[in-house]
Amino acid sequence: MNTTTLPETGYLRLKQIIGQQAVSPEQAESNRLSGKRPLTPKEGIPAIIPIAASTLWRKVEKGEFPQPKRLPGRITVWRVEDIRQYLAQESA
Repeated sequence: MNTTTLPETGYLRLKQIIGQQAVSPEQAESNRLSGKRPLTPKEGIPAIIPIAASTLWRKVEKGEFPQPKRLPGRITVWRVEDIRQYLAQESA
């Protein structure tokens, strides 16, 4: 778990926490032709906490992971300070 990639303050979205696999333009084109997703190329995002989204949400429900904030436009975010505290507890 790498905390050096965290900003000092602010909010993180789910993909910034659990990471995102890169999709090359060739992969995106192949996906478009075969009807799979994702359809557009994407840069990879390294995981701060390498777990699946379903695992993270299960931890939120159990109270083992910080509660997110809901912003207008159906945007879900977590406070950086809460993520830092979670990482400190996990490494202790």
